[in-house]
Amino acid sequence: MAEKDKNQNQKQINIELDEKMAEGIYSNLAIINHSVSEFVVDFISMMPGAPKAKVKSRIILTPQHAKKFLKALNDNVTRFEKAHGTIKDYEQPPIPLNFGPTGEA
Repeated sequence: MAEKDKNQNQKQINIELDEKMAEGIYSNLAIINHSVSEFVVDFISMMPGAPKAKVKSRIILTPQHAKKFLKALNDNVTRFEKAHGTIKDYEQPPIPLNFGPTGEA
């Protein structure tokens, strides 16, 4: 079967994107944690000099999807840099993080 025929036989998914979601959410910090069964990515918006930052979005992925996401993001960064030049990575001082009171047993 030709490649074109294979592609035509694949199911297509209609993806809906409403206006609110299309606006997106700005994030300048991401914190990633994982367990055996999932990766949790918290996207945070932090303002300079502000003592508080807020988690704007949390995405939970299976390990398999996290790996696919990593590959897709890497492929996109590579294509971006080919088109626009190397992305500079500026050193920043470590940010002390506090997620509120810690539980005690």
